[in-house]
Amino acid sequence: MNVALIKFLSLLTLAICHCDAINIKPRSSWGAVAARSPARINGAVDYVIIHHSDNPNGCNTETSCQRLIKNIQSDHKGRRNFSDIGYNFIIGGDGNVYEGRGWGYQGSHAPKYNRNSIGIVFLGNFESNKPSENMLQNAKDLIAEAVSGGYLKENYTLLGHRQTKATSCPGTALYNEIKTWPHWKNI
Repeated sequence: MNVALIKFLSLLTLAICHCDAINIKPRSSWGAVAARSPARINGAVDYVIIHHSDNPNGCNTETSCQRLIKNIQSDHKGRRNFSDIGYNFIIGGDGNVYEGRGWGYQGSHAPKYNRNSIGIVFLGNFESNKPSENMLQNAKDLIAEAVSGGYLKENYTLLGHRQTKATSCPGTALYNEIKTWPHWKNI
């Protein structure tokens, strides 16, 4: 798929889901490099998987968040040989939600769940402290948008990354927070 078509589909997705209410920044806002043959997901998925980027300082300005996201994409495409940044959406400490792979694309964030999930990463390390209330609300709003837009089943299951593989992600403080949200399930 060419870059122009990917950008068009991303803009069309934003227009259809009315995501401007939660301030989703498109891939172009952070200077995303084109994905290599992104796999599509048709229909609503069953899971939301929550991650943290594990960067000690996170980000609190648009510029610092964009730089961090570009670095993550570079790592994922380079060292990890993913087709793109692994996550569908990124929650920044600057008050924005950033489009990663976006709606309807298979992520590379949780083995065995990638084909049936939306991956959301919080920028920062949330081992000891949970994200800001604004970041948490942005994630909740994004999940609600996924359901209303038909990308996520109404009876979805919410998981922390550590529930899908041996990792400390999404950090203990964030994990303890999401365990209080509707749809979290102990598996």
